[in-house]
Amino acid sequence: MTPKTNRRAVKKAQPHLSKGRFYFALLVVFGVFGSLVARAAYIQLVEPERLIYEGDRRSLRADATTVQRGSILDRNGRELAVSVPVQTVWADPKRVHEGNGLENRERWLALAEVFRTDVDDLLGKVADPTRRFVYLERKVTPGVAEFVRQLEIPGVYLKTESRRFYPAGEVAAHVVGFTDIDGLGIEGLEAIYNQVLTGIPGERVYRKDAAGRVVEEIRVTEAQQPQQLTLSIDQRLQSLAYAEVKKAVRYHQATSGSAVIVDVKTGEVLAMVNSPSYNPNNRNTLQPHRLRNRAITDAYEPGSTVKPLAVIAGLEAGTIKPDDIIDTSPGWMRLGGRRVSDPRNRGELTITQILENSSNVGTAKIALDTGINNMLDTYAAVGFGNDTGVAMLGESFGVLQNRQRWSDFEIATLSYGYGMSATTLQLAQMYAIIGAEGVRRPLSIQRREAAPEGEQVISAQTARAVLGMLESVVANGSGSRAQVRGYRVAGKTGTSRKAVAGGYGDEYVTLFAGIAPVSDPRIAVVVTINEPSGDEYYGSEVSAPVFAEIVGDALRVMNVPPDNLADTELKAAGFGGTHD
Repeated sequence: MTPKTNRRAVKKAQPHLSKGRFYFALLVVFGVFGSLVARAAYIQLVEPERLIYEGDRRSLRADATTVQRGSILDRNGRELAVSVPVQTVWADPKRVHEGNGLENRERWLALAEVFRTDVDDLLGKVADPTRRFVYLERKVTPGVAEFVRQLEIPGVYLKTESRRFYPAGEVAAHVVGFTDIDGLGIEGLEAIYNQVLTGIPGERVYRKDAAGRVVEEIRVTEAQQPQQLTLSIDQRLQSLAYAEVKKAVRYHQATSGSAVIVDVKTGEVLAMVNSPSYNPNNRNTLQPHRLRNRAITDAYEPGSTVKPLAVIAGLEAGTIKPDDIIDTSPGWMRLGGRRVSDPRNRGELTITQILENSSNVGTAKIALDTGINNMLDTYAAVGFGNDTGVAMLGESFGVLQNRQRWSDFEIATLSYGYGMSATTLQLAQMYAIIGAEGVRRPLSIQRREAAPEGEQVISAQTARAVLGMLESVVANGSGSRAQVRGYRVAGKTGTSRKAVAGGYGDEYVTLFAGIAPVSDPRIAVVVTINEPSGDEYYGSEVSAPVFAEIVGDALRVMNVPPDNLADTELKAAGFGGTHD
């Protein structure tokens, strides 16, 4: 009876076990399904970005369209700054390790030798196998790039970049400036017009399948090309001016020198040079003081070069007339316990003779009669104490004080260029205004298609009268060494002692500022030589000859016809005789 009873019990228990298994299986199915739903919800709602990123990383590709930096040209289309393609050496440390690229140390030694670096430093850049990109050497020469190709080091590659090249070198360095290794302007016009010269690269984004075929084009962004920058600078004039200034600085063992040429008719800056300069193509040993564009950053007391302004102020105020005679006897005058003097007693002088002989007493008397307000108005009208309009990096406004009380001695010294300061470019603007019959045009470093209208700040009659006086200064007075054969030249010398703490030192700034040709003024030129050594330290001895060389060469380059043939003998071709 017992076995039968057990069989019945087993049979009764089987349905119960089957039902439990069913519910367990159902629970597992629902659990798995719920997990999948929860995972799907998590992926879709909570963290979809990461998986999208992972998918895109395997299928999306982007090709960039490189854009070269815009060129800088002179007014005639000559390149002053241009971008050229070069190769950069980079490495993928992960690929280097995977390809056993570190096993052959001799290749790395050869690479370090051409890069002129330590091999251990080079190997240190690729030591981390988790990194995927590192520069080994930026912008190498074609020969070095070919050598890297021949080494065939696993994980070491070349990519094309652009390098800025400056064909004019040190001649135009202070005007053009330079870029850093990534192509961003950091000096000169490269920095000021960085956004204009920098284009926006294009991009094509597309999707590839596992076989490498393009299955979808996502986005195409067109490249925005940069603009070219065309300067008012004439590279021919820039070169000849730089050569003369550099020669003068070396000959006189001066600290520095500058020269500026301005187009009288348009206000364009045709040349702006400084010595010492630097080579923007090789800045390995660059000294910071060479970076200064001294023609616009360094302001000096301009000395006698501003004496024509005292005359202009007097003529405009009506306190003097062009044919007036002023008694400068006994060659000195005492003002408030201070002394204003000339080298010797010149007696009675006409206004022209005051400029010819650079008489401090004569200009002081004119200034005192004219009054400080008229003097300051005239100085401000020609641009002193303000910017010139060129909008260049580091331009100084100089110093022109505008206070209520002035002593007679301060008014007198202001008339011959002390108690104020101006840059070489500001002086060039002043003389360009005189040459333009009193019309002031903002100066420009970019080429102009047409001359701006300008503002009449000095009457045309006064400007013409003073221009004639300045011509006499060169023909008969202190500026005789500024004469240019075949051309009528007007100008004024200047020599100022440099101010130091507590007074004036023993260093000088020599200047010459002028206009040519007088019959139809085309250019205003200013030459500044700072701290010349030796016995020659007057503007008539140091700066005037440099001015003459620059003006003579510039007018010939510009094809300006001679306007003074009276003392020039011209030989007719094929004949031995001469013509007057």
